[in-house]
Amino acid sequence: MNQTVPKPDFPQIVFSCYHSRSREGEQFVGEHVLTYQISGTLVLIDGHKTYISNPGDFRFTKRNNLVKFSKYPPEGGEFKSLSVHIDQETLRKFSLDYEYHIEPHQEKNAVIELPPHKLLKSYMDSLLPYYESDKTPNQQLVALKLREAILVLLQSYPEIKETLFDFSEPGKIDLEGFMNKHFHFNVQLKRFAYLTGRSLATFKRDFEKIFHISPSRWLVQRRLEEAYYLIKEKGKAPSDVYLEIGFEDLSHFSFAFKKAYGVAPSRI
Repeated sequence: MNQTVPKPDFPQIVFSCYHSRSREGEQFVGEHVLTYQISGTLVLIDGHKTYISNPGDFRFTKRNNLVKFSKYPPEGGEFKSLSVHIDQETLRKFSLDYEYHIEPHQEKNAVIELPPHKLLKSYMDSLLPYYESDKTPNQQLVALKLREAILVLLQSYPEIKETLFDFSEPGKIDLEGFMNKHFHFNVQLKRFAYLTGRSLATFKRDFEKIFHISPSRWLVQRRLEEAYYLIKEKGKAPSDVYLEIGFEDLSHFSFAFKKAYGVAPSRI
């Protein structure tokens, strides 16, 4: 059975277990996530780079990013990972208590691949018993474990403080460049607007000045162009393409493709 399990009162720490391949599509990462890969393989794509996590790997996924991910269990086994979601409120309180003040900085990659460290491995191992117990930990314990995660990260990887305590929101960036890299993420327009540092109204206005078409129509056209290329030139099957380029289901993709090109994608 495939499952992602947060404890009822322990939602910041999530244990994932999958017996079969799970293609999750895309996700907006709203808070920093520290993850330990226990078994199986995870493939992450952020629009700039592809990251592969194997058993024993640690990664830190930064907030306010779009990622696509696929989970692959080992042959005859289970995909297992443990993730700690470190929210902004916890980090702000921590920064006040320990006087961490960081200037905003830019780093394009959404994922930081962390070298193995015994201290971090020990911390992750300490979380597993909570999923083997029938008892639910209280909020005080949750708060302590989150603070412990921050302390362990700072002890093991001091340079990560620049990312942890950067509380700035996305600034206004190059809209054309961003959309051409991230058009295949199936998220609402308001999310694209936020990530490019704009209100929804300003995003739509700026978009039409650049592309001379509405964002919704451009996204469909751009995704279909990419789909045509992947099917025609790369030999990919429509069933493997539609999620990759941002459509929610195969039937909608096939209908839109036939309307645009006059032929079903399976006939290309």
